[in-house]
Formats: sequence, C-alpha cells, structure tokens
Amino acid sequence: MSDDDLAERVDSALSVDRESFQAAVDDDVAVLKEELAAGTFDNPQAILGLEYEFYAVSEPDTERQGGAGNYPLRRVPRRLLEFIGFEKELGLHNAEMTTSPQPFNRHGLLAQEHEVLARLETALDCTRSEGMRLVSDGMWTIPPEGETASQYLTDSVEDRGVRIATNMSDSARYHAMANTDRATTAGMRLDAPNVDLQADTVLPESLITSIQPHYQVSHAADLPTFFRYALRIAGPLLALGVNSPFFPPELYDDSASPADILDDAWMEHRISVFETVLNAASDTAGKVRFPRDFETVEEAVDRIAEDDTFVPLDVEETNRFDDKFAHFRTKHGTYWRWVRPVFGGPTRSAANARIEFRPIPAQPTVRDSLAFQAAFAGLMEALPKLEHPVADLDWELAHDNFYRAMRDGLDADFTWITNDGKQVTDTVAIYEDILDHAEQGLKNRGLSDDDTATFLYPLRVRVRQHTTPARWKHDRVRELVADGTAFDEAVYTAQGEYIDAQRETLLSGSFADWLREGRN
Repeated sequence: MSDDDLAERVDSALSVDRESFQAAVDDDVAVLKEELAAGTFDNPQAILGLEYEFYAVSEPDTERQGGAGNYPLRRVPRRLLEFIGFEKELGLHNAEMTTSPQPFNRHGLLAQEHEVLARLETALDCTRSEGMRLVSDGMWTIPPEGETASQYLTDSVEDRGVRIATNMSDSARYHAMANTDRATTAGMRLDAPNVDLQADTVLPESLITSIQPHYQVSHAADLPTFFRYALRIAGPLLALGVNSPFFPPELYDDSASPADILDDAWMEHRISVFETVLNAASDTAGKVRFPRDFETVEEAVDRIAEDDTFVPLDVEETNRFDDKFAHFRTKHGTYWRWVRPVFGGPTRSAANARIEFRPIPAQPTVRDSLAFQAAFAGLMEALPKLEHPVADLDWELAHDNFYRAMRDGLDADFTWITNDGKQVTDTVAIYEDILDHAEQGLKNRGLSDDDTATFLYPLRVRVRQHTTPARWKHDRVRELVADGTAFDEAVYTAQGEYIDAQRETLLSGSFADWLREGRN
C-alpha cells in the first residue's frame, strides 16, 4: 500500500460526517436491542477465544560477538505476515494471532492451546529463515538497529497535509487520529515515572503487546453479572501477569538516576502507555479506562453507542449477520476499556454476547498465556454460578485493586471478599480463593484434576514464589546495576536473557521453569 493511497484513505475517513455516522449508530442500537430481546444472542454454552499479540526482533548474527542489544526490534514484512496467517497490529513490528472460537470444555481448551502452538511453531519456522523471531512479551525495550526508540515511535511524514506515522500499519483509523480536528482527544504521549514523550501520532502505543481472552455467555441478559465479576478479578489477575517494568532506556529523563528509575518503576507500564497515548491529558473521562458496572445488557449497548467518537468511518456492509449493526460495530472498535462487552457474530446462529478481558500482557510462554485464559474462563464459570460474594466488593475497591496491581504487581495491597464473606487483604488468602474457584470452574466444564492442575500450575507457582515476569526483569536489572553495569546495558542484557530463556520454553515450558532453574 503506497503512502498516496493511505493519505487518500485518511482523507476519506476525515470526510465522513460525524452526525450522520452517529445517527446510523443510533439506528443500529435499536436493531441490536430488538435482537437481544428476541434471544438471538443467547447460546447453549460458553465459548472461548483468544487474541495473542507478538513483536518481532532480529535474530543474533552468529558472526558477531554476543552481548547487549542482540535482539533489536524488527519490522515484519507484510507479505510474511500474510503468509504465516497472522494479522497486522498497530506497529510494523507487531503480529497478532486470533484463535478459532471453541466450546468451553476440556477439548475446547486443548484445541485453543494446540491451535496456538501449531500456528506459532509454523510462524517461528518461517520467520527464522528471514532472520527474525516473534517474541511474547509486555513491552519491547531494544529499538531497531541504527535507530533510537524515540525516533522509531515519533517518526512521521506529511503527505498533502496528512500526517502519516512512518512505522504504523496502514490503518486509516489510526492515522486519522493525528489529523482530525479532534486530535486533542488522544494524548499521543507517554507519561510515566521518569518518562515524558510527545508524539504526533498514536504510534507510541505500539510499545505494548497483550493477550485478550474472550468468554461468551450463554444468556445475553446475564452479561452484567459476568461483567461485574470480571471487573473484580481484573486487579488480582493483572498482578499475577505483570510483565513490563521498563521502557526503552533512552526514553527516561536525563535527570533520572538508575536508582530513581528502579525505585519508581511500575510493574505494568503497559497500562499507562495505553491510557496516556489514547486519552486526553485533561477534561475527559478517557477512552481507555477501568469501566463501571452496568445493570442491564441494554445499558452496555448504550454505553458503547454514546462513547466519544474519534474518527467516524465509512462502513462497508457484507452479508454477515452483525452487519445489521455495522456502524455500531465500527464504533465499538474504539471503545477501549480494560474489560469490555462485545456483541457480534457472522451468522444469526453464531450471534453472541461476550466479555473481552484486556488487562493481561503477553506472557513468557504459551503455557503461561493459556493459564490466564483458563483461569479467566474458570472464574467466569464458577463465580456467578456460586454467587460468590466478591460481587459485593465496592467498585471503587476493584478500581483501586487494578491500579495498585499496575504499580506494584504482587506486592500491591488488595482488598478481596472470600467465599465465606470475609473481607481480606492477605495475598495468600486472596489467591487461594481465586485459584481454587478457577479450578472449580474448570472442573465444572469437565476438566480432570490433572487437567486443571496443569493449566493453573504456572499461576500457582508465581503465588508461591511471589515472583512475576516483571519482578524477574526488575530484579535482574537491579542486580546488574549493583554490579556496576550501566543502566541501559542492564536493561538490554535482561531483555536478551528473557528472549534467550523464551527461546527454549516458549512452546513447551513455562515461566515456572525459569524460576525453578534460577535463570538469569
């Protein structure tokens, strides 16, 4: 796709009338609510899905000396992305896999795992011949060879008055955000402890990668109950999965010492990246945020429809069932919440209401990522069925749990309500209750004791050893700095060791293996 074509598509997007677009969304809302009332979105059983994001790095040159910087970020050729069956994401270095929806039972969960493994193994074989590797991680820290991180994230050109991010995929929607007269609704900046970067586009969001489990409810009217529980577990599950304690080193303020950066680091900077890049600095609630509970499924629909529109786009309708509310679906594409409801389906029989769970960063291995999918699904199965009392946890406390997890990971102070109705803050008691109920939910769907133990083992080890991938990275960098290594080299070394460890365990091991073997 040439820059001329992209500029034309951005201009076309900017020419769409905002009021007409919203009027079409409002018409779609009426259609969607009629279908909800008719039971179209009810399904006989829960269904699972997974979105899994990666970034690409260059493989080490065997003729060079080993050392820091061996895995610089790498752009993925579009032809290769299509060949390996992955989808483009925001940055040219990104690649995303979306699994086929499967019933929530033993076979469905194993099918999810096997699909990820089959497709990823094939992708790794193909990218290896291109001298690159796909990495499962929360945030990249080593920039492309010959470029700085700030250059890569802020580089842009102007084509006939249209601002185009040089390293962004050719999505007119994302490029248009930097060109609309409402561009101030997106912050297009990084604002974190000791980091302050301003850009002309939303490309700094491409620092981050994640996994996004989907859970389809059987009865759409029950969506508010499931959503309420999903918000309560968001903080504790995020704390178990934190994996982005560092930015690329050159993004830190010159005045910040290594001790400042280490002491001030948040365990999941990915949360703040998404929020500060896409949220206005002031005067708005923010497009990216921890959402509030809703009481009815119709209220969920209204929230999406009434959300601020960044860029109204032309909508191409096909013969899909959910094209009956195609403008609403387009609006949903920029309804960025850390937990969000989704309404869709290519056919009437496949129409579904589901929850997309977005807090978890990409993990060190496939088994770790699938552990979170299984835990989330198991909790969605068990908590509503048991009417677990954590549903009564105040929303403000669930909100605080989430952002404490962002900052401190497993060291955060949480509030939880256990199954016996007691409000507790003890970390061991909280995770015993959470993982036991995840286990029960998996067993309710036909998984054996061995199955549930296998799926949840990586998370139980993190609790027992009080160690997350973010803490693993942070401890390693602190150790290197204490031994006299310069901070930037310490970050690059730790990142290289992360990728080296992942090379051996991505497809067949887990982060628990790293802890057991004392990898550094």
